[in-house]
Amino acid sequence: MLLGALVLGASLLHAALGQPAARAHSEASQELVRELRLTGLALFTEARYTRHPAHTDRFAPFQNHPTALEHFPSGSLMRPPAHLHDPAHLHD
Repeated sequence: MLLGALVLGASLLHAALGQPAARAHSEASQELVRELRLTGLALFTEARYTRHPAHTDRFAPFQNHPTALEHFPSGSLMRPPAHLHDPAHLHD
């Protein structure tokens, strides 16, 4: 019981002492994003429509052939962006 309390106390102390460094790193990262004008998060490294989902178009997965099946595993792990599958956005 005492060992558990010591481990818990040590982990809380470690987290408290590491907060200023983490905050400085986060601020530096945010400045880099602003400076380089980075837009979206790259989720996967395979196909361009899974790397940057916000920049996809309706036909990107079928660029090789209109009836081609999905051959990248990441394409089955994520949904298409809302502007591609939401009926309200289809006529925009």
